[in-house]
Amino acid sequence: MSVLCIGAGPAGLTAAYLLSRQGVPVTVLEQDAQYVGGISRTATYRGFAFDIGGHRFFSKSAEVEALWQEILGEDFLARPRKSRIHYRHRLFDYPLRPWDAFSKLGPLEAARCVLSYARARLAPVPAPRNFTDWVTNKFGRRLFEIFFRTYTEKVWGMRCEEISADWAAQRIKGLSLSKAILQAFRGTRRAPGQPVIKTLIDRFHYPRRGPGMMWEAATEKVRAQGGTGELGVDVVGLRRQPDGAGWLVTARGADGAERRFECEHVISSMPMRALVAALDPPPPAAVREAAEGLRYRDFLVVALVVRDRQVFDDNWIYIHDPQVKVGRIQNFKSWSPEMVPDPTLNCYGLEYFCFEGDGLWTAADADLIRLATEELVALGLAARSDILDGTVVRQPKAYPVYDDSYRARVDAIRGELEANYPGLHPVGRNGMHKYNNQDHAMMTAMLTARNILAGERQYDVWAINEDAEYHEESRETAGEARPAANVAAGERLVPMRA
Repeated sequence: MSVLCIGAGPAGLTAAYLLSRQGVPVTVLEQDAQYVGGISRTATYRGFAFDIGGHRFFSKSAEVEALWQEILGEDFLARPRKSRIHYRHRLFDYPLRPWDAFSKLGPLEAARCVLSYARARLAPVPAPRNFTDWVTNKFGRRLFEIFFRTYTEKVWGMRCEEISADWAAQRIKGLSLSKAILQAFRGTRRAPGQPVIKTLIDRFHYPRRGPGMMWEAATEKVRAQGGTGELGVDVVGLRRQPDGAGWLVTARGADGAERRFECEHVISSMPMRALVAALDPPPPAAVREAAEGLRYRDFLVVALVVRDRQVFDDNWIYIHDPQVKVGRIQNFKSWSPEMVPDPTLNCYGLEYFCFEGDGLWTAADADLIRLATEELVALGLAARSDILDGTVVRQPKAYPVYDDSYRARVDAIRGELEANYPGLHPVGRNGMHKYNNQDHAMMTAMLTARNILAGERQYDVWAINEDAEYHEESRETAGEARPAANVAAGERLVPMRA
């Protein structure tokens, strides 16, 4: 048996690690010429390390947590979680603390919020269809305008009135104004059996030098266990051998030279759209058309090196100011002090959400650094004289888009792959076109590895839910089995048009 993993992100490297540990020959091919880890990599610039989006290592899956500890050991730190909302040059605690919010909004604005909330509870929008209506019903119109609209529209590039209420109902489930207020008064202690609301988690684990450290360690362990891997290699063809003996994978290096690899199984975390285009023989036209219609939301990070004036100590802050384009700012020193080489300096990561090819994406690095500098100063988070340097990292296909047709497209592709391409296993966020976190991506790889080792499909990888739990094995906090009906499509929702 031999396995080839396409992509050296959390999914590909998890599969490679577990399979090579069992003595299976494994090869990992990664398109990036410099880093492993995919979106969960650690980029570096002149000694500064920064995260591509901010990756908390927290999972409801004990198995995933144990694997993280096994791979990284003592380099896996416990870190406090702190994030706030930047609004009108003030930082509001999140989760909400009543006295903090009231004092910073001021008595007049606070009264408007309370009255707006009361009005929404007394006369809610009947049968809310869009994000605006759903959140207004739950929090009131004024709180929606302050704490929900701007950031949501920056991230997804859609007006809140165009986003389906289904996404709001799922994305904000378990959190209400009353629960947030009770949490503020009670602190972080929970009663036995009370489920964790992910939005309120106040501690997480994090590698000393950023998330890429986890996957660099995994890469070393794969090699120590006999596996091999190459960077800067783009998979361009996957041909099913006519005798059914396995796969012939064609890849192209940075120099344009083609390489060929033979294997029995292919584990693919490459974007589903690209995977279908690379298949030989090609799938039917309808399946190819389905793949070509899959869409992605992209983003870029402008990392600015600044003199550390300790303006804020959050891991990240959400920017709810419609006058600037930046959506979120990471404070890498608060993720881990070891990501900043000079204690007198800091590094902020300003995140801009965009579509590949639009004005932000195609802007020159110097223009983006200038924009980020202007916006950081305008927000009152740094003086111009304290901003010393900067660099830009672009992340294509950061978020699979769930538009009106995505589910039918993914179902068509999945059906074709399962019926006619045995030994090909999609895993991970882009491999399965699922907007989920790295623990979910890891669990898809873990169960795929078990299926390969067993020689049969014992687990339906698509049944993993957003908490990286498989419905036949998961248990609720109270110790009772979770009904399979509660695990919907094994995914969290992403905005769809109303």
